[in-house]
Amino acid sequence: MRPALDPHARWVLIYRWAVFLLAAAAVIRQVVITGDYGHAGGPFRFLTIWALFLAFFTASRLLALPARRSDWQWPNLVAATAVVNAMMVYLYWSLKLKDPALVQSGPPLPADVDYYLHVIGPLLMWIDAFVIQDAFRRPWRSLPLLLGIVAAYILWIEGFVGPFNISPFGSVTSGLPYPFLNDLSLGGRLAFYGQTTVGALIVLAGMAGLAFVLRRRT
Repeated sequence: MRPALDPHARWVLIYRWAVFLLAAAAVIRQVVITGDYGHAGGPFRFLTIWALFLAFFTASRLLALPARRSDWQWPNLVAATAVVNAMMVYLYWSLKLKDPALVQSGPPLPADVDYYLHVIGPLLMWIDAFVIQDAFRRPWRSLPLLLGIVAAYILWIEGFVGPFNISPFGSVTSGLPYPFLNDLSLGGRLAFYGQTTVGALIVLAGMAGLAFVLRRRT
């Protein structure tokens, strides 16, 4: 698979270094400096952190290309990471704009951190996926990885995070990372997870379609 642009171009190296350093700084802040380990699972309870780590790891792999440390393009990882970040952004803002209490059980994030995690970081990842990497030429190949990530996160919060935490509290259960989940029965949560998984597949198809349109215009 050939990338849309030369991965060894100087501007690509500069761009990917910037993306990598921003993601690394966010990881250090959220996991090392401000990470709350008073709850089982620590900051890794949240989908935002999973999306951040995926973006950070992906940025490190893509940086190896213009730095000439690797020739592997990682298209499946890039595509899956782009979709996971898109789902995280959609879920976060759709719930937060409706009622911040649905997703926040503690003090709100500083505005700059909030917008990096939930807008700027994912946007930088999407630019690479569409403009530089052209990672959606064979989107079906990223499907197993994408579904694996979604399944792993659901099993993580339902099998470990929820049972080993007592807060946040809800009307039905407690311990799940996002307050609204604790107001849903198991059946309701499974339905939500199913809808989210279908949504991820739709996003993957939509991104593949957008990439096709962009490819035809360049």
